[in-house]
Amino acid sequence: MLSNMLPNTEIHANKVALIIKQIHEKIEQKKNNGHLAISFSKNSVAHVVPNPKDARFHKSKVDLKSLNQIIEINPLEKTCVAESGVSFVDLVEQTLKHGLIPMTVPELKTITIGGAVSGCSIESMSYKYGGFHDSCLEYEIITGDGRVLTLTPSDDIFQMIHGSYGTLGILSKLKFKLIPAKPYVKMKYESYNNFNDFFKVLYEHSNNFSDGSKNSFDFIDAIIHSKNHFVICTGTMVDVAPYLSCYNKTKIYYKSTLKRDEDFLTLSDYFFRYDTECHWLTKSIPLLENEIVRFLFGKYLLGSTNLIKNARRFRHFLKLKKRQDMVVDVFIPAYNFENFYNWYKKDFNFFPLWIVPYRMPSIYPWISKEHKARIGEENLFIDCAIYGKKNNNPDVDYVTVLENKVFDLNGVKTLISKNSYHIDRFWQIYNKDHYQQIKSKTDPYSLFENLYTKFH
Repeated sequence: MLSNMLPNTEIHANKVALIIKQIHEKIEQKKNNGHLAISFSKNSVAHVVPNPKDARFHKSKVDLKSLNQIIEINPLEKTCVAESGVSFVDLVEQTLKHGLIPMTVPELKTITIGGAVSGCSIESMSYKYGGFHDSCLEYEIITGDGRVLTLTPSDDIFQMIHGSYGTLGILSKLKFKLIPAKPYVKMKYESYNNFNDFFKVLYEHSNNFSDGSKNSFDFIDAIIHSKNHFVICTGTMVDVAPYLSCYNKTKIYYKSTLKRDEDFLTLSDYFFRYDTECHWLTKSIPLLENEIVRFLFGKYLLGSTNLIKNARRFRHFLKLKKRQDMVVDVFIPAYNFENFYNWYKKDFNFFPLWIVPYRMPSIYPWISKEHKARIGEENLFIDCAIYGKKNNNPDVDYVTVLENKVFDLNGVKTLISKNSYHIDRFWQIYNKDHYQQIKSKTDPYSLFENLYTKFH
């Protein structure tokens, strides 16, 4: 049998028709009321930092909950067609039945494939494959005037949907590449006590994949535990494992890299090794790292979905804080990573810091021409993930400090958390002319928010 058909294309078309009906209803409401901003209702939690003042809680909703099925897995062509609301944990479970996996699998279980595209998801395969968007072959989007567009990488709109955070259209279906997989991952942890040795090896590993004569890894990331403790984590898929470790209950993955030189995990457990702690955000509530608490209540308290849901549940209490803790990724050109780190250890001094080499096939068109010129020819970036730093100094907003430093070093800050950019600086980084040109085609009634206003 060529493919594993789950729902058929006719069922998908019916779902899309119902969403289009909602879009037309919203257009009529906007014509009658003069102003209407919409948000989306989904099955999964939004993987952006909970904000007690988020206007989305009060917006008119378009229901996208039905977009949650895999349509086709084609083992011969090594491709998959799925609706945008499919989570990576469900996707991996199905593709592994065919000995296949996506080329990039984000680290949190309920990130959806549509969210991975619109929000720029990467992971430890990104040093050679780029982000999840870079493995995609086709997008189906629903526009703000109720049309359905089928797009390929040669289309400008296809490229701009990436990094648009739902402001250019509703991504409803995706076709993307798969690659062969093995059932287990053999992990190696290389420890260093100084930055120069650490980055020299990380850089070599990140460039050691271009031809078959080189012994490349399947996965590369790193954890900087402190100013003097750097760990490179490399993974290789294998057919046999002498033992297996599990980090989705009482054991804590990031702490294991401090103690071990080697480890074995199932491939699925490897992909979501950071999910239980949401990297190390449980560290901010020490009780959640207690083994007894984890054993008794982990089902309800641990995991990225539980942690995000609970943060939203108590979001009104978060208003009591002057500023929320920082949870943000920044992409720094490899040639400026040393400069960034020397500044970071002095001015931020917050650890652990997650490090992921990330190779863009080319600089994305949503980045402005001016910022692209500043970046130059470099296509290897270092994702520095700052998860949990306090930002309660009344005299310093570290978000602004970080934004300014990342800009100075020709990098890009993701928009998943608080943003304090002045509008002029924002559009020095993002390609305003190209963005507005595409938006005029895909959202003529301005049902979807503008990228700047959505996150400011």
